[in-house]
Amino acid sequence: MSVEIGDKAPDFTLPADGGGTVSLKALKGKPVVLYFYPKDDTSGCTAEACAFRDALPDFAQVKAEIVGVSRDPVASHDKFKRKFKLPFPLAADEDGAVCQAYGVWVEKSMYGRKYMGIERATFLIDAKGVVRKVWRKVKVPGHAEDVLAAAEALQ
Repeated sequence: MSVEIGDKAPDFTLPADGGGTVSLKALKGKPVVLYFYPKDDTSGCTAEACAFRDALPDFAQVKAEIVGVSRDPVASHDKFKRKFKLPFPLAADEDGAVCQAYGVWVEKSMYGRKYMGIERATFLIDAKGVVRKVWRKVKVPGHAEDVLAAAEALQ
């Protein structure tokens, strides 16, 4: 399964840091930056999360909500958020159902070894719940700026 531009974004409700939950339905009416990342507190994932954190005032100008999703448990998200002062929710997709729904649970390869993992990907969802932009195989440098420019274009 894969989510493409123009598709209705698959709804979800997931446990989030701080003991709460995050759901797409609850964010309806606002643009949502839904980004999937492989692992808390790893170099690329930390750089990506911090870039979104640093750009948050600009995302707030366009009323966009940012939500990060990985398969890490809530306790890991709590620690990651505290360590890097991340001001947006991190959702725990421990069974991988949301990753599957968005088509980001893929076969990867490292040092010749194949394994299943999360493809770094971002989905920009408009206020009506429609996917307006998709970034797959994200390269972190400059990514938050690209997403912000696309969010601004929704205005």
